[in-house]
Amino acid sequence: MSSFTVKASSSDGGIAIYWGQNGNEGTLTSTCDTGNFKIVLLAFLNQFGNGNPPKWNFAGHCGDWSPCTQLEPEIKHCQQNGVKIFLSLGGAVGPYSLSSPNDAKNVADYLYTNFLSGQFGPLGSVTLDGIDFDIEASTLYWDDLARHLDNQRKQDRYFYLSAAPQCVIPDQYLDKAIKTGLFDYLLVQFYNNPPCQYNTATGDATLLLQSWDAWTSLILPNNTLFMGLPASPDAAPSGGYIPPNDLITKVLPYIKETPNYGGIMLWDRYHDVGNDYSNQIVGYVKQSAFRFVTLISKAIVGSVSEALNAIFPN
Repeated sequence: MSSFTVKASSSDGGIAIYWGQNGNEGTLTSTCDTGNFKIVLLAFLNQFGNGNPPKWNFAGHCGDWSPCTQLEPEIKHCQQNGVKIFLSLGGAVGPYSLSSPNDAKNVADYLYTNFLSGQFGPLGSVTLDGIDFDIEASTLYWDDLARHLDNQRKQDRYFYLSAAPQCVIPDQYLDKAIKTGLFDYLLVQFYNNPPCQYNTATGDATLLLQSWDAWTSLILPNNTLFMGLPASPDAAPSGGYIPPNDLITKVLPYIKETPNYGGIMLWDRYHDVGNDYSNQIVGYVKQSAFRFVTLISKAIVGSVSEALNAIFPN
């Protein structure tokens, strides 16, 4: 009889947030100590692959590619308090790309050794919880990178993979990688994309929810979907901002009914601090205890049904 797994971390709802792009957003420790966030994504490792020496931009927190070992105790503090810490690859400014499947393997090895293994690296002796693909340049070999990272976690300890595609389907850069089904979390950017975002001017959520439904039908059952939103109007020049009360009344009641609902992703901590956004929504993002128990019950019933069908086929 086959067993089943229910991942509480991906079914009960939480907030993921990007941190690292403004020195005035507060420390990583203070971010985690709010108690608002399930995942904090360090943004960004924005230079790698294709012969480019690895380099990051943690604007205002560390100099460009100077060792950032002062983050080691902050990362460990967050993890000890139940917050997952991911390293995000890419962003809007590069250069980054992959030149071949072998280049993808080399990048995967670099990421594992320096950020996922506990060995001393640019962030000190840390064991991050995952790698995020926020890819906005180049289209090739991201699926190979995901496969090589997946091979690493199969050989040693499990770590998470996430991707942050645009809400337009198919995503211009990550479509092939997403179709591998290897990403635990999809942090879809429902902003700066007028065809699939909330209309702040009219308060109309039609396009947003239609796009959400399209994503839920596209991804695999083991993928968990987050609705990526700007934490303030200034965070998304091309729109998509949802006032907190509108999110609470018009959007969350709908998307929380989705079986693979994971929560809300916010761009980014700097704008969140300025707009007090996460504080206003955090009490509404999590699914109710009744809803979560219902999901577990459905998983149990589904697993038993599969087993019975295998034993007593029609």
